Amino acid sequence: MSTPSGFLRGTRALFAAAAKSAAPLPKTNVASTSSKKPAAAAKPSKEKKASTSGIMKPTPISPTLQSLVGAPEISRVGAVKKIWEYIKLHNLQNPSDKREIICDDKLKKLFNGQDKVGFLQIAKLLSPHFIKTV
Repeated sequence: MSTPSGFLRGTRALFAAAAKSAAPLPKTNVASTSSKKPAAAAKPSKEKKASTSGIMKPTPISPTLQSLVGAPEISRVGAVKKIWEYIKLHNLQNPSDKREIICDDKLKKLFNGQDKVGFLQIAKLLSPHFIKTV
């Protein structure tokens, strides 16, 4: 059984010979290439639909979440961002374990009275605060 160094022993010489025998690439004129428009700019880009759906769609929220976010409706992603802004602003992350959030009074109301919450639980605990619309 050969070792990896024994297996690749002669490759340096092969690569060096191949590099010497390769023809140099032709030089291009910089002025001629800069006058052309890029292919992406030449084609009209297709715009995405103006309507959003899923977690990006603004939905009505509970009064408890409204007091923290400051808006009557927000997307799920936006709500999680606002929660993280609040956590960072009030320094509520556990210093020894950054994955753990220490809840103050506002967050306790929002997270069912829990004292500590894992960062992966935030979206799950926010779910009941989004009012379902038909």
